[in-house]
Amino acid sequence: MSYLRFDKTLMTNLEESLPREILRTNRSGAYHCSTIVDCNTRKYHGLLVIPVPELDDENHVLLSSLDETVVQHGAEFNLGLHKYQGNNFSPKGHKYIREFDCEKVPTTFYRVGGVVLKKEKVFVHHENRILIRYTLVDAHSDTILRLRPFLAFRSVRQFTHENAQASRDYQQVENGIKTCMYPGYPELHMQFSKPVDYHFDPNWYKNIEYPKEQERGYAANEDLYVPGYFEMPIKKGESIIFSGGIAPADIATLGTVFQTEVDKRIPRDSFLHCLYNSAHQFHNRQGDKRYILAGYPWFKCRARDMFVSLPGLTLAIEENSVFDGIMNTAREAIYEYIEDRPSTCKISEMEQPDVLLWAIWALQQYAKMLSREQCRDKYGKLIEDIIEYIRNGKHVNLFLHDNGLLYTNGIERPVTWMNSTVNGRPVIPRTGYIVEINALWYNALKFTADLVREGGNPTYADTLDALAATAGNSFVEVFLNEHGYLFDYVDGTMMDWSVRPNMIFPVAFDYSPLSLPQKKGILDIVTRELLTPKGLRSLSPKSGGYNPNYVGPQTQRDYAYHQGTAWPWLEGFYLEAYMKIHKMSAISFIERQLIAYEDEMNLHCIGTIPELFDGNPPFKGRGAVSFAMNVAELLRILKLLTKYNQMYNESLKEE
Repeated sequence: MSYLRFDKTLMTNLEESLPREILRTNRSGAYHCSTIVDCNTRKYHGLLVIPVPELDDENHVLLSSLDETVVQHGAEFNLGLHKYQGNNFSPKGHKYIREFDCEKVPTTFYRVGGVVLKKEKVFVHHENRILIRYTLVDAHSDTILRLRPFLAFRSVRQFTHENAQASRDYQQVENGIKTCMYPGYPELHMQFSKPVDYHFDPNWYKNIEYPKEQERGYAANEDLYVPGYFEMPIKKGESIIFSGGIAPADIATLGTVFQTEVDKRIPRDSFLHCLYNSAHQFHNRQGDKRYILAGYPWFKCRARDMFVSLPGLTLAIEENSVFDGIMNTAREAIYEYIEDRPSTCKISEMEQPDVLLWAIWALQQYAKMLSREQCRDKYGKLIEDIIEYIRNGKHVNLFLHDNGLLYTNGIERPVTWMNSTVNGRPVIPRTGYIVEINALWYNALKFTADLVREGGNPTYADTLDALAATAGNSFVEVFLNEHGYLFDYVDGTMMDWSVRPNMIFPVAFDYSPLSLPQKKGILDIVTRELLTPKGLRSLSPKSGGYNPNYVGPQTQRDYAYHQGTAWPWLEGFYLEAYMKIHKMSAISFIERQLIAYEDEMNLHCIGTIPELFDGNPPFKGRGAVSFAMNVAELLRILKLLTKYNQMYNESLKEE
């Protein structure tokens, strides 16, 4: 039985099947994303969505969809599905679906009378190309397969509509055609593994509607251009492969390439393997530089997300060389920033005040999971340079005060991961002494001190330890309140009494200025007020302004973004803190908490974790369909859990 399999009952029920999405990516930032019934419900959906750097820094939908029609005895059975205005679906091809399986590659079985057609899709790893293999599993008479491409040639943030500027020109290529709707775009090559007949029959299909955009308060309608259709006979047992790409396909090798891509896939036959596959989808390579994309379908590489995600997406799945490749790019970006040189790396938000400290945290995980000596040899100078950059007051928005704490100005613009804005102003103006920035600072000072002492520099280590001691005393004095939890931020006489999840970081970090009783008290409050089955709430229901549902137009969602919604990546730090405090007795609790995420593998975007969840039941997934920090932290916690289980089993043997 497949781990990700959906039967006819679910597939033909659009209330159940349309909310379930599927994502496939390659390492260049291109992707294929749609619903499991191949009905696009977002403007970001498409069969072939690629970056076009000659135009801009956005992804662009070239091939929106490909409608299949089975023809027998002159009767046509259209397997496609589109939503039009007025809640009209046409041509309702989902009623022919008998099964959808996604264990290795997305596979759909259609049954039309005596015809059984199997469709499998793969996205080529290092090339902007989608391959679809059609296999006629069963048929009792002559069968013709007709394929009708729907073209968009537009940015994922825009819509296309019928216009006179769209080119209808096309050229015949081997077993297909190539075409380009607008200047500046690459040509789209649509080819097959066998000769086909192409019928030029240009039409605009108007008022296709995307309900996910309606939910988000955006425009939701567009027209798509269909240049014609391909037609070919297909015999029982025969497989035909379609290739859609921006370069000509080698027709003779399509079958080999398809099977090679299938063989590369780790089967999604368990929760862990789903996360493994999802982790690989965030990797992005541009020339000799490597990045981590923050999420799909609209995020690019963001510095904070990259450093938080890096250990989980690489070290936790034993891909250490990938960590080094991404960190080499990040190191270049860091030095360009701290040396005030022009940026050559496509990493945004490097200037945010917590980013350099998160970079040290990521390298600390490298030291823990691999080797402190290797970390010191490879990254020791980088770590020291970051510390000195901050100590010497060179960061434009980090001010080291005499009390050892870092002060940050966050009134005019957001400076932490809680970064939503309305009318250009932060919804949550976290400013002054911010709790996680100073927890990161203390942790970085102590880690660096130990690292350089091991490397033979005790004088510098003593200097950092002295600063950490000052910062640690001030941290407790400034942040710990009489109710036993931490202020979220403090600016002069103004303290934010809101119960927020950022207080979990100093409990989870390896180096903390908090005592064990203080940590236990904070963990208890976080457990009572913030813990959900889908992560930590960004605000307690008992605090003012609690808004747990991430729904409605953009402004409404911006107000809710960090005011009660639940974030899975934060639970990674919560569970780490729980392990540190409760030791072996934490294992069963953590396993129970992770079960809720396994349920998510069959919902939202199958096989991965969305950006956030509503803070109240039923804790519905929202936002980006796949989010790097969430996947990464679940993988890191699973790795830690494995380590704790090994320790537990060893302790039993000793007894």
